[in-house]
Amino acid sequence: SHTSGLIDKSANIMRTNGVEVNIIRPVDLDIATGVYPDMTERGWDHDDWPIVAAEVMRADILVIAGPIWLGDNSSITKRIIERLYSMLGVTQANGQFLYYRKTAGALLTGNEDGVKHCAMNILYSLQHIGFSIPPAADAGWIGEAGPGPSYLDRGSGGPENNFTNRNTTFMTWNLLHVADMLRRNNGIPAWGNLPGEWSDRDHSEPHPNPEYR
Repeated sequence: SHTSGLIDKSANIMRTNGVEVNIIRPVDLDIATGVYPDMTERGWDHDDWPIVAAEVMRADILVIAGPIWLGDNSSITKRIIERLYSMLGVTQANGQFLYYRKTAGALLTGNEDGVKHCAMNILYSLQHIGFSIPPAADAGWIGEAGPGPSYLDRGSGGPENNFTNRNTTFMTWNLLHVADMLRRNNGIPAWGNLPGEWSDRDHSEPHPNPEYR
């Protein structure tokens, strides 16, 4: 919940510039574990991921925001990345992977070290599955090492931190610029990166399971 302060700063810049913002809290949803687009087809009784996936597909920009636990991303953050990964078996109308027209960033809070480590994990994962990552695409805040106030706690100094505010602003503007470039140019050119035109000894079409190699 404390990451919401950084989310609000970024969202306010976007809204001021005419961008529609939709904030989803995955922790409030029942998102199944797995690497398929809809895990109810794989034995789970319920899966809210298709709701989230529909919003991601509608968006030009994705920002993943979360806490730092034990120096790493939370289990919810990792589950979201895994479920984004599960969509690689689906392609756009032009044959490209789904996320080739989208850009992404990361926001993190905690009171221990780990902002850069967590951002590296998120941003590497997102570019690997097709998102375009702009320069300076992450921002975060950590308090003093050990137990202490979280970002939105009174007296934490987080919301007033110049370095955090600068990085959040840079990330947001760079996301807006890259999203605009992708939209005006109809995404990444499809020549040279169509999975359906790549073949090996075993298959010529992408397998529905992204873990298939």
